[in-house]
Order: sequence, then C-alpha cells, then structure tokens
Amino acid sequence: MGKRGGFRGGKRGGGRSNGERTNSWKEYPAVEKQHKNFQKFYDELLQLPEGEKNEFWEALRRELPNSFRFCGSKGHALAVKRLLETRYIPQITGIEFHDGRPVEPPKPVPWYPNDLAWWMTTPKNVIRKFPPFAAFQKFLVSETSVGNISRQEVVSMIPPMLMDVQPNHVVLDMCAAPGSKAAQLLEMIMRGEEARVRKTLRSFAQEDGLDLGAETQEEREADLEADPSDCGRSTGLLIANDSDYKRGHMLVHQLKRLSSPNLLVTNHDATQFPSIKIPNRENPKAANYLKFDRILADVPCSGDGTLRKNVNLWKDWQPGSALGLHLTQIRILVRALQLLKAGGKVVYSTCSMNPVENEAVVAAAIDRCGGEANVEIIDCSQELPKLKRYPGFRDWKIIDKNSRIWNSHEEVIKHANEMNGGVVPGRVVETMFPPAEGTLGYGLPLERCMRVYPHMQDTGGFFITVLQKKNEFKARNENEPSTIVKSEAAAQEPSEKQSVATATAEPKAPAAATDEPKAEAAAAETKVEVKTEDAVMDDAEGTSNKRPLDTEEQEQPSKKVKTEADSSAAVTPAAQPEKPRKGPIEEPFKYLDATHPIIQNIKEFYHLSTRFPDDRYMVRNEMGEPAKAIYYTTALMRDILTENEGRGIKFVHGGVRMYMKQDAPSAEVCRWRIQNEGIPILQGYVGEPRVVHLRNKETLRRLLIEMFPSLTSDGWKDFDEIGERVRDIGMGCAVLRVEPDGSDPDFTERMALPLWKSIKSLNLMLPKEDRAAMLLRVFNDTSPLINTTLKQQQEKKAAAQNGEQKKEEEDATVEPKAEVENDGAVKPEEAQTVEEQVAREDLPAPDETPVAGEPAEEAS
Repeated sequence: MGKRGGFRGGKRGGGRSNGERTNSWKEYPAVEKQHKNFQKFYDELLQLPEGEKNEFWEALRRELPNSFRFCGSKGHALAVKRLLETRYIPQITGIEFHDGRPVEPPKPVPWYPNDLAWWMTTPKNVIRKFPPFAAFQKFLVSETSVGNISRQEVVSMIPPMLMDVQPNHVVLDMCAAPGSKAAQLLEMIMRGEEARVRKTLRSFAQEDGLDLGAETQEEREADLEADPSDCGRSTGLLIANDSDYKRGHMLVHQLKRLSSPNLLVTNHDATQFPSIKIPNRENPKAANYLKFDRILADVPCSGDGTLRKNVNLWKDWQPGSALGLHLTQIRILVRALQLLKAGGKVVYSTCSMNPVENEAVVAAAIDRCGGEANVEIIDCSQELPKLKRYPGFRDWKIIDKNSRIWNSHEEVIKHANEMNGGVVPGRVVETMFPPAEGTLGYGLPLERCMRVYPHMQDTGGFFITVLQKKNEFKARNENEPSTIVKSEAAAQEPSEKQSVATATAEPKAPAAATDEPKAEAAAAETKVEVKTEDAVMDDAEGTSNKRPLDTEEQEQPSKKVKTEADSSAAVTPAAQPEKPRKGPIEEPFKYLDATHPIIQNIKEFYHLSTRFPDDRYMVRNEMGEPAKAIYYTTALMRDILTENEGRGIKFVHGGVRMYMKQDAPSAEVCRWRIQNEGIPILQGYVGEPRVVHLRNKETLRRLLIEMFPSLTSDGWKDFDEIGERVRDIGMGCAVLRVEPDGSDPDFTERMALPLWKSIKSLNLMLPKEDRAAMLLRVFNDTSPLINTTLKQQQEKKAAAQNGEQKKEEEDATVEPKAEVENDGAVKPEEAQTVEEQVAREDLPAPDETPVAGEPAEEAS
C-alpha cells in the first residue's frame, strides 16, 4: 500500500528545485473530493449508521496525519523517543493558532507497543512558521536519514504486529517494496540480539580477554532461550521480495540502514515465487526446500483506502478498479500458503476497502487449498486491544466497470443468459462473491478478518487477516472453474446457446529453476482468465496492479491490467528465454574459506575472539577473491546462496559489509578496516589491543565535530581520557567503545564506532550525515563540521600566495585529486577538497560505478 511519509527532507520533499522552495503545487487545481458512484457503492456496502456514515466521509476528505516510528533495537529506539519527549514536545506545547486555539503536539499512537509510533495533525504551514516545530522537523529528517526513524502510515504498521515473529523465524515478505513493513519484520528478527550476545560473551570475557564494561539492564533481561543455538545471535532470516527490479533496489536502500546480516532481497513474481533449496543434513542426496514460519502478503491492490493521501483517486477511481487484480491476489495468497510450514502463519493485507480484494480473496484461496481442514482464519480480536476495527464481511455486493451492483453470482449468470447474450458483465467471476453453499469456502468465519476505516482512529482504510496452515496440501488447480459461463467468442456464434468458459494457462516454470513438486508448481503457476464483455478491448480500461508508491510521485494508470509477471521477468522455459532485465547484472555471491590469508590477517590484527564465526564471509565478484568489500551473513543465508547458485533464483542483496579495503602506511597495518554497518555485529569480539574506551561526553563531541584532528605536537593531550591510548595504539582501524559513566542523564547510550589512527591524525569513520545526526541527538548541536586537514591546506595555500612557500603553491596547482577508497572514505593526509574529505563510507568514489547489487541512489 502507499506508505508515503509527510515530512519534507532528502529526495522526498517535492516542490524544490536547485535548493529553493517553489510553489509548484499552486499550478494544479484542487481535486474535488467527491465521486457519486464511489460514495453510492460504499454506502450500500458498509451499511454504517447515519451518524457514523457522515464521520466516515468527512474523515476521507481530511488530510492524513503525518506519522513515524522509532526503529532499531528496543533500547536505542526508547533512547531516541525519550529525546523527543524531553526536548521537543515541551517546546511545541503551548504554541497557539491566530485564533487562540492550541496547536496539537505530536502524540503516541495508542495501540502501538512502548509508544514507539507517533503521529501529528499539525498543518505544514505551522511546521514551517514556528521555530520549535522547525527544530522538531530537523530532528525528524536527521534521524530518518540515519535510519533511527521510519516515516510510515499508521495502518501500514498493523500487519507485522500480528505476525508474532521470533528471532529464529524464517520470514518471507512477498511484495516488500518500498520496505516499511519489511523493516518492522527485520527488527523483530533482530530483537534482543545485542543484549543476548553481550550476555553470552560476558560468560567468556575473562577467558577471551574482553572488557565489556558494566552489565546493562537489557543484558540482565535478555532471554538466551529466545534463540540459543548461535551464541545469542539471531538465526532467523527475512527474505524481502519484490517483482519490480527498481523497487527492489529501493527496498535495499531502505533496509540496509538496519545493518542486518539476516536480510536477503530477491526479485521474483510473487505468484511464482520459486522454491529455495537448503541442505539436507540427514540425507544429502535428497532434495530439501525452505519452508517459512511467517509470510506477509501485502498484495498489490486498487488502493481506495488511500484516498486521504492519494487525492487523485477521487477523480481517477473506476467502478471496476478492484476486479482486475482479484485473480492475481488469489494466486499470491495460494503461493504463500504453499510456501508456509504447517503451523506457520500468513498475514494477508491490502489498502483497499473492497471485499473483492479482501474477504473474497481469502475465501477463494482457502477453497483452493482444501478448506478449513488445511487453513484456518485466526481470531485476532484480542490482539492490539486499543486498535479499533470492524469484523470482516460474511456477505457483500460487488460493483462492475459499468457501476452495476450485483448481489450474487447467480444474479450475474441470470443477467448474462437472459439479457446479455450469455456474456458476463465486466470482469465479474464467481470467486468475487461470498462462497456458495457446497464449496470448501462456504461457512468460513470471515468475521475474524479485520477492517480498519478512516473515521475510527483518523487513519487510512485497511484490511488484514491472519491465516494459519494446519496441514500440508495439494492446491486445487485454477483451471477447474466452479461455474460455466459463455465467452465473448462463443456469443458471436448464433448456434451456441449454452454458456462456456475460456481458460488460458501461462507456461510453467522449468523444474531446473524451481525444483518444485509438480502438483504444487502447477497449482501455483496455472492461471485462468474468464472472457467478459470487455475482453475485446484487451483490458483497455484496467488499472495498475501496483499499490500507491511510498514516494511523492503517483503512478499513472496503465492501459492494460498488469500482473506481477508483467513487472518482472518470470522464470520461463528454455524455449521462451527470459528477456534481458534492465539494470546491472547482479554479481555472484562467493564465500571465502576460513583459512583464506586475508581472513587470517584480519583475525590476527583485530585479535578477534575464536567465538566469532569465520566461515560466513562472502564477496561479490566472479573470482571469489576479496577486492573491495567483504560481507558477513548468517549461516542460513550462506546455505541458501551456495545451494541455489546457478538455479535461476534472482538474489539482489544479502549480508552486511563488514570490511572495506583501505590503503595502509605499512605492512604491519591491516588493509581491511571495519565498516560502520558491520561494527555492531563484530565489536564485542574485538580484542583489547584494538579497542579504545571513551566515557567523556565532550571527548565524543570533539571527535564528531572535528575531522582528522592532529595527534602531533602534543595534540593527543586534547583528547582527555583517551589521549594516551590513541597516542600509543598502533596505526589502522580500531573500535571506539562509547561507555557513558552515568553522570549525565542525557548521555547514557552505549555505542561502538569505527576509528582510524594514521601517522599524524585520528578520525571517526562515519558518514557526514551520521556525524550531524549524532551531534544533534546527543548534544543538540547544529554546528558545521570542522575539517582540520582542509584548514591546514588553506593556510599553506595562503602562505604560498604571499610568496613564502612557492614550492607548496606549485604542488597545490598540479597535485592530483585525493585517493578515494572504494566506499568513499578519504585518506586524510591526501584529501584536497571538502567533498573528498567527507568520509561517506556508503558512497562509491565519484569516478567509480556502484558495486553491483547496491541501489542506484548510493551513487548519487
């Protein structure tokens, strides 16, 4: 569904050109928020009491509140939330409109646990006008840029909260882009990992020579039994899939900020998601396929629940908008249930209020999977008790493309045979109606589904249901329609009076690509299209199958109803080769042997504990040798990537960049420095010879605000408690452990940061935006960063211009650009410009192309 945030910042602001604000929005006339047929249909369908009906339509016409969620580990998220409550909310409280009414400050979403989700109804002109709001907005933009806050619509947060994801679960998000829900799922898999790992390490700290500092409250509360098999590390995995290649990379960009080795991104049609091979430990010769504990099917839909933010829907909504996606939605849900473990759960959701896309899909999918004996609708009425919701429908009507409302399929057939020459109106098929008596879907407790309407808690419209798989099953083939009707082609033959159905099946994926059990693959991949009265137009008036994007731009309606197979090249038989996909070819995933000389050099230089696994390092190149970056993954991801190499499964991203290659001043210095995104995983295992302990708040401030501060001429003395340590530690990368002493209530969060010691200077290897965000969060400081190296070069240049150092002036004129590392970090002694000196470790050098598999945004 659409999950667009409402705060300006970064590339999403819109209305800005060349750094200046424009009023381009004034060029477009306001959309009239009226639609006669839309209102008629939902009035008749929902049957709300008169007073509540007015509230429903008034809510739909109001602007949607802005909302956001605090991300990351629970301790970190609570720390950032506490800052909002203590610093910004008091400043906002008390602001009044011109008429004296108080401006409502942001407030927590009542049903979200630990008050980690917030929303606000303040108009944008107020946010821009009042300084306290401007400061608050800057805080939001800053924390969003570094991944501590996710701007997400409130109803979009519901589905993951009903999935009960545990750290050891294998989870699939079938239609994941742009990634807000996937981020929630990944956080649930990673939940408590840091505290569990520290608690495990503490029992070996003395033996391994580790100084972990004082035990934290989170460590004391850590449940080692939550995932006990890998020394506290989360063994679960999230596979985030999207059928669109470009949206898949937007997904990578969104999720990689969480720095999780438990994330794998794929690019497949959800209706034909391939079976993934995994090792069979008991019988290596027998095939074994991955089954999921939890699956989220947040499917493409017509999106009429998003009217409050996608206002163009008021004029673009078509009566038959929901009909074109019905069969695709069923296929996705059936495929999800096939991929699920017995006992596992699927959450199906849409941002549509139309039962054709909701209850009808659930009933049809359960019918194809063998009924209630195999799939159960779970009662979630006691979950999220403060969330207001309506039960699902057990009976409903549908509207076709010509605005005709139908009560039953029998009524459609009667009309087709008596009034329309045997042709079914619009796109109407039998599965769109409530299950008929005698079918496996009849009598399902569809009231257990959840419907959220805009007026209930000032949100968008949404539908959610939770299904549990009770037994393995063979899904009924879609080529077995329950009703026979006359096709358009048959209607043109006068002698033909009996209604008939026309079915077309797409080609199956090859066994080599999926190795799927034949019956399951056929049920998943066979598709049916019933010819209707608009078939001759080749679906010319259909709608796009995509949910509204989580961006400021709106997708235009397509001329043909697309399925996910249209958006992404599906795995096809050899006789029909897959069309070349746009974008770079993904580099392969190659794992390094634990005895590789570079791995051994890294272990020795950083004095890594033997308890850290050394058989999960991976590179992204055909040669399988470390060239630019070394990644780290979980054991399960390693098994998946190695077992499925060459099988046609399209893996886009996996693992965390743990080390980046760095030029070193001598052979004794390791050329592989720890990457910022990998340091939370590795830092607890780094030996004391490569660790610096920082406890003074002001020392951290200086390291953040000053790039490349000098250590020469007694410069090390300016670093207070770490001065002697940074003077004496060997050159190269080290871990800076920030361990507040507890004397400052605003400085309590423990952190680990990458530090680089060179011949003359010291530098935190953090991107510029991370430095700025941390300065604002910890110190409420918006001062510009100080570049010591640049300052010294400017002084030399000024001296040279005065004729005092002509040699230096000549060198400055002809000297080449600074050597930039593969990830954008600059060697401090050779940096020449402000842009080159900023250690943006996630960006490739300006004259390099991005590493294959990384989002295009990274190269901007």
